[in-house]
Amino acid sequence: MKIGVPKEIKNHEYRVGLTPTSVREYVAHGHDVVVETACGAGISASDDEYRAAGAVVLDTAEEVFATADMIVKVKEPQPNEWVQLREGQLLYTYLHLAPDPEQTKGLLDSGCTAIAYETVTDDDGGLPLLAPMSEVAGRLSIQASATALQRANGGRGVLLGGVPGVAPGKVVIIGGGVVGTNAAMMAVGMGAQVTILDRSISRMRELDAMFNSRITTRYSTVNSLEEEVYSADVVVGAVLIPGAAAPKLVRRDMLPNMKPGAVLCDVAIDQGGCFETSRATTHAEPTYEVDGIVHYCVANMPGAVPLTSSHALNNATLPYGLALADHGLAALQRDVNLRNGLNIHKGKVTNAAVAEALNLTLNDSDAVLAA
Repeated sequence: MKIGVPKEIKNHEYRVGLTPTSVREYVAHGHDVVVETACGAGISASDDEYRAAGAVVLDTAEEVFATADMIVKVKEPQPNEWVQLREGQLLYTYLHLAPDPEQTKGLLDSGCTAIAYETVTDDDGGLPLLAPMSEVAGRLSIQASATALQRANGGRGVLLGGVPGVAPGKVVIIGGGVVGTNAAMMAVGMGAQVTILDRSISRMRELDAMFNSRITTRYSTVNSLEEEVYSADVVVGAVLIPGAAAPKLVRRDMLPNMKPGAVLCDVAIDQGGCFETSRATTHAEPTYEVDGIVHYCVANMPGAVPLTSSHALNNATLPYGLALADHGLAALQRDVNLRNGLNIHKGKVTNAAVAEALNLTLNDSDAVLAA
């Protein structure tokens, strides 16, 4: 199979779908790899390194899309990319279709087979291809929030760790999954006061043991959510419903009751965001203010640290990508976890959460693949 890697074109996106190390693995499996020139510039990987790994370097993304059987990316295809996809071509990348009807329509019209990293599962029900970027985003959420909290950036002017004689800042994390856990690790490490809201008693027990009672856990109700948000310096939205649009947990009418200059950091923005006032931002202009509250809603947070992110992502995506390259659609039929990543095939939606969010017809993945 011929594997294609275009350069990412989303605003300030520096990650790359395949590192030279991953390219070498595909070549070792007998596949041809074509990459767009400078695709690895964001991780300081030169065209010569890709050539040394066995790739052919092409001048344009158009050439990559036109010649590849499978496109490997990081972020969802942009409008000028999805029009280049075609029937019979595999697309392997993050998609986040539930809040994005335009992209969904573009992929349906293309006839391609689109596999989303964020809905591939493992035998334990986890999301192994989402986890590494959730780890990065969770840790970055505290770094970004600490910066946004500075007075010069519109924030309250609070140092999260405090100093002797001055109380530390308070970080409230909504959701105790991978993002929330990693956000808590960073916040605790900085010396902040940390509360995690969740609805799983067993998960809260795990978090309490993990942090040796250095955090507070609270069962998430309307009441507890309001109490914690109103007293916070930073609120991190870390809620995930796999493949589906995120629920709006912090309402617009709650903002006037928050501390002026507090920060809302919405890590769920790829899935539409879990704050009512969230809208996607970029690394070029990461924050905006609503009712005196600073919002940080960058939709590709891990793109800020592409060297770490690209290698972490490739470590996770490589085995599944090789299975697709080695076996084509048969890889989806033989592996239910990989098949769960199938969102679109030949103009049909195969993911239940996407179909429900966008009011589209759901098609059984086994049936469409068999057809």
